[in-house]
Order: sequence, then C-alpha cells, then structure tokens
Amino acid sequence: MFSYYHVRKPRQFDHKPIYWDPHKEEMEKRLQRIKRELGQSEPLTPEESKEEYNEEIKNAFHEGTSHLKRSKEKGNNPRTREYKNVKLILALVVLAVILWYLMH
Repeated sequence: MFSYYHVRKPRQFDHKPIYWDPHKEEMEKRLQRIKRELGQSEPLTPEESKEEYNEEIKNAFHEGTSHLKRSKEKGNNPRTREYKNVKLILALVVLAVILWYLMH
C-alpha cells in the first residue's frame, strides 16, 4: 500500500502557450538589438546582456555543427535524443539476451 522507496514526485508545471510565433519573437529581438545599436533604446542591464550573449554563443555553436543544425530543424531536443538512446540500448540488450539464449 504505502512505500517509502517509491515516493511519487509532485507534478511539474509545464505551461505551453497556445499562440506562440517563434518568427515574431526573433523579429522583436532583432528590432531591439538594432534599436540599441542605433542608440534609440536604453542599454541592456548586465543580466540581459549576459543572457543575450549566451544566446548568441549557443546559436553560433548550433550553426557551426551540421548534426546539431539538422536536429534543431527537425525539432529534436536533448530529451528526445536521450529517449532514443535509451531505446537503442534496451533493444541491443534484448538482442544480446536472445543471442545468448540461442547459443546455450
């Protein structure tokens, strides 16, 4: 009935917006960056500049590697890749067990 070893974790809040346009979001970021470069907008706070810098580094890295670019275009994220890897390992283990059973 009750188990101390298998305590369920509380559900995580995962809000996915219904109307989200990534192109519009990218356009707004570009417009803000251009306005800052032209001096028409206030400068970034240190937290915002660090966040923007990290985003630029991440995007440059993704654009520089072909396999990450392909996975980003397909919409894969690290969690789905990890899930695929676990499935592959499980399939290999099952095949190994079947082969071992057939050999003995």
